Amino acid sequence: MPHITGVSRRQFEITPDLMLRAYRAGLFPMAETRRGDRLYWLDPEQRGVLPLDRFHLPRRLRRTVLSGAYTITTNQDFHGVIAACAAPGEGREDTWINPEIERLFGALHRMGHAHSVEAWLPGEGGPQLAGGLYGVALGGAFFGESMFSRARDASKVALVHLVARLRLFGFTLLDAQFQTAHLAQFGCREVPRQAYKRLLSEAVEEQGVWQDAVAPEAVMVEIHRLGQLSHAPGDTA
Repeated sequence: MPHITGVSRRQFEITPDLMLRAYRAGLFPMAETRRGDRLYWLDPEQRGVLPLDRFHLPRRLRRTVLSGAYTITTNQDFHGVIAACAAPGEGREDTWINPEIERLFGALHRMGHAHSVEAWLPGEGGPQLAGGLYGVALGGAFFGESMFSRARDASKVALVHLVARLRLFGFTLLDAQFQTAHLAQFGCREVPRQAYKRLLSEAVEEQGVWQDAVAPEAVMVEIHRLGQLSHAPGDTA
């Protein structure tokens, strides 16, 4: 679990239905460690939000996305994505995703509330999962939980595809939990708790509808629009 200040922790017996009520109220669960057996509700004083209407798509990443280097799917390997997010990685010896988190999000996935975006590369024996992300959809809000990469830019490409889809599907809020240097490059900003909850209360009443069957051409058009929104003098990243 990252170092967090200004966070309320409340220990509960957590069920999938309780998780949905908690997300609606602005809370989310974490374990302290991969091996930890307790989950805590977090309610940060500052919330990371990725603005869907002002998402910044760097030029270099835009070229990678449009090159088609990765094949992108949604909900094709949800359990593979969350398992990869839970595994140790470079610069990350431990994670906050314990087996109980995996179980609960697996239940939300079966209920149609948790979704994954996968990035694939060709490999021996078939496509190989190179990166991805997962999160929870509720009304017009999407709560991003975690992402991983096994190849350069794989999780970033998955994020761009997520944003394009959320815009197409009528979502209005992409919750990133915490602002990080990694997310700041995409325009992530911190929102005070009460302001975030006002945004959230409006978003969950919207009629965002997640779709797995969406025309690739429509997604590409939306990615082009993201690139146009992001163009600014001196943006060479």
